[in-house]
Amino acid sequence: MTTAVAAPFRFFSLQVVRTRRLGPSLVRVTFAGEELQYFFSDGRDQSLSLFLPQPGQSEPAVPYDLGDGWWQAWRELPDGVRAVMRSYTLRALRRDPDEIDIDFVLHTPAGPASRWAARASAGSRVLVLGPAVADNRAIRFRPPADTDLTLIWGDETAVPAVSAILESLPAGTRARVWLEVHDAGDIQDLVTEADAEITWLVRDANGVEGSPMALDALRTAQLPPAEHPYAWIAGESGSVKQLRRHLVGERGIDRRRVTFVGYWRRGMTEEQLRAAE
Repeated sequence: MTTAVAAPFRFFSLQVVRTRRLGPSLVRVTFAGEELQYFFSDGRDQSLSLFLPQPGQSEPAVPYDLGDGWWQAWRELPDGVRAVMRSYTLRALRRDPDEIDIDFVLHTPAGPASRWAARASAGSRVLVLGPAVADNRAIRFRPPADTDLTLIWGDETAVPAVSAILESLPAGTRARVWLEVHDAGDIQDLVTEADAEITWLVRDANGVEGSPMALDALRTAQLPPAEHPYAWIAGESGSVKQLRRHLVGERGIDRRRVTFVGYWRRGMTEEQLRAAE
């Protein structure tokens, strides 16, 4: 059986080895499997596709033995049989033993991935479509060599990516970071050698979802002078678009130096978003 799809990506059959709550709405799931010896990544905001079993299934139904034909065959599987597919960020890759971490947001109301993560236990099986080469197109954080100031914003869905990005930044890198979460208990101690000023924004539980908190924070921020800034923003699509307009239109940052990624869209499931795209 082949697990090849299209280089530099392939399928990995994995199982849960442990879980750990990081906060009221965040849980870290650690996966292992012999095939991880072929998993390589330079980290940062490395994305991957996670396939989860339907309720009552012991493993996800994905016809990955069909090579490049797996996608159409997977789409043609009946509802209730077809594995749930979700996009996630690799939080960490370790060797000896080979393990990866993926951090899940426990949404309310919960979707299928949130429900699975909340109940995951050792031995639970999944499939991951991930990188077989370290430097691949699913890594989006790529500041130009002349960058003298790095600006980063993410909501709770981007916290894993931002955490990994900060860990990758070398000493002396100037960075200003804003992270927006639902609950103060979700604030984490982030590790970095960079000269990073990290601001956590906690949304009011009684406030309106998608409030302009992040936009207001960036508009009022006093940024250090920089000739060649680079920005990375990721999270809810509507917020990402607003922030990009601010950085390009109001801050005057070259649009070619702004990486923006919509991880999700308010009011839409990933299936609906994928169909719309």
